[in-house]
Amino acid sequence: MTTTNAGLSRRRFLALGSAAAGGALAVGCSPASSTNTPAAAPGTGSAAKGTVTVMSQSGEFGPKEAKAASQALGLTVKTVEYDLTKLTAMLASGNPPDVVRGMGATDTPYLVARQVAENLDPYFAKSTLIKADDIDPVNDLWRYDGEKQGSGPRYGFAKDYSQDCTIWFNSALYDAAKVTHPSATTPLLLDDLLEEGKRLVKRQGAKVSVYGLNPNGLGLFTQLTWLTDLAGGKLTSDDLASVDFSSSEAQRALSWYLDYAKAGIGPTVLNPDPNGWDGPTFQAGRMATTLSGYWLGGLFAGDPKSAKVAGFAPAPQFDTGRRVSPCFGATGLWMPKASKNKDAAWAVMEWFLAGDPAKARATGGWGIPPLKSLQKLMPQKLPYQKQAYEVQMAEQQHFSVTSFTPYVRQDAINAIITRELPKAIKGSMTAGQFADTLNSQINPQLADGKKRLR
Repeated sequence: MTTTNAGLSRRRFLALGSAAAGGALAVGCSPASSTNTPAAAPGTGSAAKGTVTVMSQSGEFGPKEAKAASQALGLTVKTVEYDLTKLTAMLASGNPPDVVRGMGATDTPYLVARQVAENLDPYFAKSTLIKADDIDPVNDLWRYDGEKQGSGPRYGFAKDYSQDCTIWFNSALYDAAKVTHPSATTPLLLDDLLEEGKRLVKRQGAKVSVYGLNPNGLGLFTQLTWLTDLAGGKLTSDDLASVDFSSSEAQRALSWYLDYAKAGIGPTVLNPDPNGWDGPTFQAGRMATTLSGYWLGGLFAGDPKSAKVAGFAPAPQFDTGRRVSPCFGATGLWMPKASKNKDAAWAVMEWFLAGDPAKARATGGWGIPPLKSLQKLMPQKLPYQKQAYEVQMAEQQHFSVTSFTPYVRQDAINAIITRELPKAIKGSMTAGQFADTLNSQINPQLADGKKRLR
């Protein structure tokens, strides 16, 4: 099956290819001839054949996976390293990859609003490997009905996922500081987590030698969205077209984070972790507590020292009684509307997301499988793996979809927060002033993004 590219309207091109704050480019361009009509169901034409190009990261779907897919499916599968600027150019030219890596939690509304992603419902309906009653609810992050994330057609599928605010902790560091280990069943209160982080931090002079806590997660906007939700409010309006950091609930979220940042107990924009992420720092015995999600445990299976001290705990909460354990990634694959070989592209997606590669990933502990039937394959051999599995299975009931805005990319919002945050950390700006600044800079971008889609 093919899609003819009859050219691009200037308005649509500007909506999709303009530079966002922080230099991040918006993904995608929609062929002027494309519509919202889904592709014909798989199997209605000839068997999948030809060449499929996958744009992903080499550590996820690289040359090794391409070779295996080619052999398993009788196709020619090629890979292109994921690059947002290159993807934008390929989409604009009408010659995109056939399959693309994406994050369902934050990419889906953006892609769908720009008519870039293919409606995959007909493919799921005919799938022999993916059955509706076997799909983990996290895959609702890849659904969007034009107004709300979590309902409507499926536009992609996760390869694996984590509930990204769950806790990994170093039990040896807790014992040395005489701090009680986090409960495997009862979530910590965020205020208690902060106080424990202050007790767990270690310093050599003015330099931190052991971080007491890192709550930064996958990005500050999503973390602040979650914290505001826990406080009982909403950071983004119902129509997803504006934010309000000045509400009492958002102020509680901002104040908690600023208390953390000012305490100097973990990485911040002013004092980033030189390693760039928590894995190596945890392995070096320099991270007491990190809100990183289940997937980080995959790192410890081949590291006996870390495996011995690693513990897993539920996502923390405020004292409101509200418990939410979100996923801000759901990294997986989607298919561009302008793909020239959609049946073959789906064959590759189905094989990678639900076939033998999915079974192999499930056993590694680098995330939770997207199919419920594969979750029994998650590793439980080592004590830390068994404990993490039990905590994670109980945590799933607290997942719910948080809708992300379709009007700007997450990295554009994070760029604004990162640029303004140092003033608030240093005390030259109050939490209220910080909120006003964020509102005044983010909302015009949202309004502009919405205008460009008209």
